Amino acid sequence: MYLLVDFFTIIIPFIFSFHPKLKFHKTWKAFFPAVFITGLYFILWDMYYTHLGVWGFNGQYLTGINIFNLPIEEILFFFCIPYSCVFTFHCLLLPMEKKWPHRKKDILTPIFIIVFIIIGIIYYPNLYTSVTFFSLAVVLAIAHYFLKVTWLINFYIVYAVLLIPFTIVNGVLTGTGLENPIVWYNENEIIGLRILTIPVEDVFYGMELILINLLIYKFLLKKYNIVAIPSKNK
Repeated sequence: MYLLVDFFTIIIPFIFSFHPKLKFHKTWKAFFPAVFITGLYFILWDMYYTHLGVWGFNGQYLTGINIFNLPIEEILFFFCIPYSCVFTFHCLLLPMEKKWPHRKKDILTPIFIIVFIIIGIIYYPNLYTSVTFFSLAVVLAIAHYFLKVTWLINFYIVYAVLLIPFTIVNGVLTGTGLENPIVWYNENEIIGLRILTIPVEDVFYGMELILINLLIYKFLLKKYNIVAIPSKNK
């Protein structure tokens, strides 16, 4: 079941990667290093939290193939989900940047950083909650204050759009429509607020996952001088 979720998440973006108007495959030189670097960070995080019992996996929905303490489906998650999301940014974010190239009046990011730090402090005993909000605040601070990224508002807009398929995919993984969840969470390590069956922390965990992928991806696009804006030519 989990393997099918991975497959259906990536198959359509993969097929359309070769569309002559999109040409996402032309950016793979930048994308694959980004997804492997980011994936390594999140897989190590995932392994540690699985070891601690912050979350775990229901063998009923798995193939039974594990890499250390993670099912192969969970490993693939960190490649399939970013592929679909970065592909979406390729289609939506870059044309937005072309239309609004300098959105420097970004007041949302400092607000987000402050709010996320406060949430991390309040829920410090809840491991998944505190680490997720603290680490996302750090990533946003690096992007905003050190890397001087000008496209974060556009990122928030596109990520808000992505929350629609996110709710479907993560809803299935956390048990929406199923007898038991594919991925379960230790209630002592989360706030307990859920969107359907999805812990609210997952929204911000996903936000950090995609933002780090995108930061590295866009850095490598520039380094390799890859033009990533989808073609408007027929």
